Amino acid sequence: MAPRRSPGRSRAKAPADLLLWAVAIAIAGGLAWVWWHSVHPAPEATPPPARPLQTADRPADRPRTSSPPAQTLPQPSPPSQTSPPPQTLGPSPIPPTPTAPPPATVVTTVPPPIVPPPIRPPEADSPLPPQQLEILRAQLALERHGISAGSHDGVIGSQTRAAIRAFQEATGLPVTGHLDAATLSRLDPPSSWAWDYTVTAADLDRLTPVPRTWLGKSSRESLDYETLLERVAEMSHSHPRLVRQLNPGIDWNRVTPETVLRLPQPAPPAGRSKAAYVVIRLEAKILRAYDGQGNLLAHFPCSIARRVEKRPVGLLHVAVLAPNPNYRFDPDLFRDSEEARQIGRPLMIPPGPNNPVGTAWIGLDRPGYGIHGTPNPEDVGRTESLGCFRLANWNAQRLLAMAWVGLPVYVEP
Repeated sequence: MAPRRSPGRSRAKAPADLLLWAVAIAIAGGLAWVWWHSVHPAPEATPPPARPLQTADRPADRPRTSSPPAQTLPQPSPPSQTSPPPQTLGPSPIPPTPTAPPPATVVTTVPPPIVPPPIRPPEADSPLPPQQLEILRAQLALERHGISAGSHDGVIGSQTRAAIRAFQEATGLPVTGHLDAATLSRLDPPSSWAWDYTVTAADLDRLTPVPRTWLGKSSRESLDYETLLERVAEMSHSHPRLVRQLNPGIDWNRVTPETVLRLPQPAPPAGRSKAAYVVIRLEAKILRAYDGQGNLLAHFPCSIARRVEKRPVGLLHVAVLAPNPNYRFDPDLFRDSEEARQIGRPLMIPPGPNNPVGTAWIGLDRPGYGIHGTPNPEDVGRTESLGCFRLANWNAQRLLAMAWVGLPVYVEP
């Protein structure tokens, strides 16, 4: 028979068993908590995204009372080839506060639009229509840059278009031959375009009739201006028709001293730079002078030989420089002239603005050829010569100042 347990001992053992069970449960729970958190770690805290810097941001010392409206910023243009490479910056949760307001405009590689100068209202004392006056101002501005459109007349013709193209080429503008907005903006035509000239007794004393025959011309001491209109037109580098238009009340056959004339005011470029070389383009009927770096110094309309075989093509050089020259008449060069055949001998024609070669002679190293002036500057580029290159007197004088013996002259077809 099994021995019987005492009731008192069974009751004493029960509390100890409960304590052991509680400790076991606590240990098991702790181990389970450690295992769970090792498998499922808690997520890291993420900082708020950085606020992009807007063009409307301002320094911290200008608090706002309300939130600014959202703005859409323009996309930046790609950097030009000369721009420095972009820098890679590290992350910055908070952009730095600028020390000064950002610029009001965003610089891009696209040039700003060119605003043409406003059309000036016609002057109260100007008889020219507004469009003709604007063209005249442009012709005067071209001459200020060393580019001649021939005799100023306020008309868009072939010589003015050639002058505009020369200016556009020299300044890097699109070559259109038109007075577009970009060209007018770069030209900046002068607001002061005319001046009042008072006729003097000396002006009238210079006037003398010019004989029509070679013998008659050779008998004079000089071949000066024949009319006052001719003198003031050449003095202002203008067409006689424009001078008449600017002075509608003048009787040119009865002008007296102290008469006041309105004339265009030419403004040739300052300085006496010497040319490095000259280029004559026969087809275009233009002459250009350049410096040693290939920059344009001067552009002139010119007349060329009537006969193709008389047009020298290739490299020539300046051999003679003669201001206010005389002219040797050779009858062999005028075989179609009955007078030349009758004279049968050379004649010396005196100097003056009505001399056949004008007021300047630049002789070339080919016998009988040269660059010179003319008694009829308004006809330059529209009439043809015996073989030389003819310029307006004022342009021939300017080229004479830039030329030197040995100067290369390239004649292109």
